[in-house]
This record gives sequence, structure tokens and C-alpha cells, in this order.
Amino acid sequence: MMAKPESSWGDWLRSILERHEPSLVRYAYRLTGDVEVARDVVQDTFLVLCRQGPGSIEDHVVPWLFRVCRNRALDVMKTRHPDSPITEMEHRVRDEHDDPGDLLERKEKMSLILDLLGTLPRNQRETIALKFQHGLSYKEISSVTGLSVTNVGFLIHTGLKTIKERLSLEAPPKERVLRRVK
Repeated sequence: MMAKPESSWGDWLRSILERHEPSLVRYAYRLTGDVEVARDVVQDTFLVLCRQGPGSIEDHVVPWLFRVCRNRALDVMKTRHPDSPITEMEHRVRDEHDDPGDLLERKEKMSLILDLLGTLPRNQRETIALKFQHGLSYKEISSVTGLSVTNVGFLIHTGLKTIKERLSLEAPPKERVLRRVK
């Protein structure tokens, strides 16, 4: 027996929600700085998806979701502070065999990287987050942000280069000397 179109539509929608809602909430949170507002933004995003239907977007649903989420978050942010820093990163799952000293060093480096990331211009932070935290391709980031693929690549490259340069300046003198020797 063939499934009803409503059933397959509901199954498709449910699978999209289960797979992408957490990532969209994190993305909206980074744009808004407020987890409750982020959840509302994502809820609005899925309401737009319900009205849209899968037909015209099924082959590019992920960048479409991020684009709608971004636009809704930016609409909300028009009434809020325009430049919220990224304050949360994906947490690395602790390995039982990790040395406590190594864990502390990684935590300190991550904290420094987050601080440095927060100093980048908003568009660089956003493209870096879409690339490395949400796994989008340059083309998908272009679709989400409305920037050209070339501009996306430039922003990511420039942002990472800036972080690397600032990170090397932040390293203790002993580490800088060891890096040159190796």
C-alpha cells in the first residue's frame, strides 16, 4: 500500500527537524546571543518550511534553512545590539585517557581562540561558524549569506589568518621559540 502524501510530507519534515534543529538553534544563538530568541527564530524557520513544502527546496534544504534562519535572526536583531560575539563552541567530548594537563592546556587554548574569534568582524565570525561548526560548503554559505563564493572564501581565509597571527602573538615566549626551532 502506498503512503499518503501527507504522511511522506510529515516524515520528511520530521526528519529535517530532527537532523537540523540543534544546528540551527546554535547558529541562531550565535546571531542573537539569546537562546530563547534563537529557539523562536528556528521555530519561525520551520513554520516557513511548512508553508514552502519540499518541492522547490528539497535538493538544497540545508542552505535554505540556514538562509531563512539567518534572515529571521537579523530581523530580530534590528531591535537588539547589532554585534553579539560568539560565546559558545562545540564542546569536545572528553577521552577517558586524556591527561589532565593536556585537557587544561586545550581548554586554555580554546578559550583564547574563542576570545580571538570574538574580535573578528561579524561577517568573518559568521562565515567561520557556518563552515567549521555547521559543516556548510562555501557555496552553501554563499547561499545563506548572500555573499559571493569568492567573498566567503576570502572572509574565512582572512579570519583564520588573523586568528593564527594573534594566537602566535599570545603564545608564551618559550612556545614561540620552540615553534621556530621545530
